Amino acid sequence: MSGHSKWATTKHKKAAIDAKRGKLFAKLIKNIEVAARTGGGDPSGNPTLYDAIQKAKKSSVPNDNIDRAVKRGSGAESGGADYETIMYEAYGPAGVAILIECLTDNRNRSATEVRLGVTRNGGTMADVGSVQRMFSRKGVVALAKRQGGRDLSEDDVMEVALEAGLEEVEDAGDNWEALSDPSDLVEVRKAIQAAGLEYDSAEVQFVASFDSPVSEVDVARKVLNIIDALEDSDDVQNVFTNMDLTDEVEAALEAED
Repeated sequence: MSGHSKWATTKHKKAAIDAKRGKLFAKLIKNIEVAARTGGGDPSGNPTLYDAIQKAKKSSVPNDNIDRAVKRGSGAESGGADYETIMYEAYGPAGVAILIECLTDNRNRSATEVRLGVTRNGGTMADVGSVQRMFSRKGVVALAKRQGGRDLSEDDVMEVALEAGLEEVEDAGDNWEALSDPSDLVEVRKAIQAAGLEYDSAEVQFVASFDSPVSEVDVARKVLNIIDALEDSDDVQNVFTNMDLTDEVEAALEAED
């Protein structure tokens, strides 16, 4: 699950992602193909491709797979699909907002898989625009709090990237997330690199404008089941929610893991 999930939710999802490594690889490869098709196959002149490649490498996608994806996307090698981005909107239990980003070459298949993933797990599809208006597009650079044998503070991140367009720093468990306007994403990422800091990912995400507090484990589990079902679809690239877990629910989910 991408974007601003609280710590226990992130932990839960990491475990699920590890169990679906092949699907994760496929989605990262798809990102690379699309970035190469949109901005060309040279990472030095295509920041979106550069960051898509870096994210894939962080997730241990083999270099051969990455190279072939760049070639397919840029047209240097045949076999690339014509993907388009489609957004779907839904509500989970307790009114949790769910925004679903698909990258697909078959609209009908995507619509069917998303609808089944939501409705079979207790959610409802939402009218176009009703959920998306609760989110804003933001540049998000994720970097580990522990780097080079020291703990990185929120102020440390602010200090190196504020002049590059950094707006705020959010606590995401083991990571800090540096938020900016999407147009400033590359400059913020470069400022972080120039300071000698490593980053895990740099991409445009949908960030919830307000949180939906969840204080019941059953509700949290149902929302996570919806997310699991959605992410099982090859067409679903990212799932964003505004679910905010209480400490008690976090602890209960951690115990389950």
